[in-house]
Amino acid sequence: MTNQPKTVSIPPLRPPATGATLMESLRHRVRGKVLLLLCGMYFITYMDRVSISTAAPFIKQDLGLTSTQLGLALAAFSIPYAFFQIFGGVLSDKFGPRIVLTVVGVVWALTTVCTGLSVGLVTLFAARLGLGFGEGAAFPTATNAMAKWLPTDRRAFGQGITHAFARIGNAIAPLVVAGLIAVYNWRLAFVVLGIISLMWAIVWAFYYRDRPADHPKITDTELAELTPDQRSDVRPPVPWKALFARILPVTFVDFCYGWMLWVYLTWIPSFFHESFGLDLAKFAAFSALVLIAGVFGDMAGGLISDALLRRTGSLKIARRAVLVAGLLGSFVFIAPTLFVHNLVLTIVCLAAAFFLLELTNPVLWAIPMDIAPNHAGTAGGLMNTGFGIAGIVSPIVFGLLIDVSGGWVMSFALSAALLLVGALASLLINPARQVPDTTPAAA
Repeated sequence: MTNQPKTVSIPPLRPPATGATLMESLRHRVRGKVLLLLCGMYFITYMDRVSISTAAPFIKQDLGLTSTQLGLALAAFSIPYAFFQIFGGVLSDKFGPRIVLTVVGVVWALTTVCTGLSVGLVTLFAARLGLGFGEGAAFPTATNAMAKWLPTDRRAFGQGITHAFARIGNAIAPLVVAGLIAVYNWRLAFVVLGIISLMWAIVWAFYYRDRPADHPKITDTELAELTPDQRSDVRPPVPWKALFARILPVTFVDFCYGWMLWVYLTWIPSFFHESFGLDLAKFAAFSALVLIAGVFGDMAGGLISDALLRRTGSLKIARRAVLVAGLLGSFVFIAPTLFVHNLVLTIVCLAAAFFLLELTNPVLWAIPMDIAPNHAGTAGGLMNTGFGIAGIVSPIVFGLLIDVSGGWVMSFALSAALLLVGALASLLINPARQVPDTTPAAA
């Protein structure tokens, strides 16, 4: 056993794996199907969690809620979501992604249905709490699955493509929920989404394997592309002190990123509705238009970071450059919305800011796999705790500032400032410095 941290550097031994080379690493591989299943999970979970933002004006009116009360309900999801990240990551490292994602998939399916059965603030708050418990372990566990199945220089791409599907879920949710509201009412949307979630959990339980070698369709060629640790599914003790020290700066940057993301996920439909007086069809369509930009941001962020890694051989450059550029760029495009009340300009700026914000998302999720490849679930949970805490604070503070100021400028100004802080904090992250190896030495 060694107790010294390892500094990782990958030399540029081959050209960027774009186009055919990238696709060949997934096509006719079991890992490609595993990644596709994870894409489905990210798509569904974000549909479940953000559908409430489109339904929010109708829930607010139907249940008689104030903006502050609605903000509390929107934030309820993130309370258990934030504090279940680490525990969920530990569970995934201990029991494996197959069992953990199956169980939590059933939980988030049932609580999504319960959201549609809410009759007041208390029951709505409770249902969203339950959804937060169900989804709290999902992304750290999915990160663990990717760490087991994806080669090192495909990890940012894996995070990018899965989160791109999450943003597709973001973008489609306003249209789907609006359609179901038009057909019946806001409650139907949550029942339908809950049933879809349950179907995914069943498919995952039957197809996925924690150890790639145990999958009945795995080939020797695909196994040879993985590291010995991936092939053996090692689960060594977690070096908690070193892991906290390495991940803490990433957690803070994730908080800054998450603050703004939660603004998009919870308040943008209401912003279009109240600030510009748009009806359901228009504010759903414009919200979807803004959110679809995140799909391309996630895909681009993962591809750019992995390409930089292969070109420079430096994890520090590959990860930091994308983080700083994305957060600073998002700050620049949010700024005009504070001063100009023009619908077209607002849509363009919000979309551009969201694209740049989402460049950083796959990188934030790739860094835990860089720093702690044998503890990716726990490391991912520690990192995403920042996002979860932002999810508790952001919707409440954002809604409170709207009520206090009577407008949206103060809320957006605070959010933009946090983007600038996050960009500066990104310079403290060193993904090349791995945690100590705690794998027991062979006897």
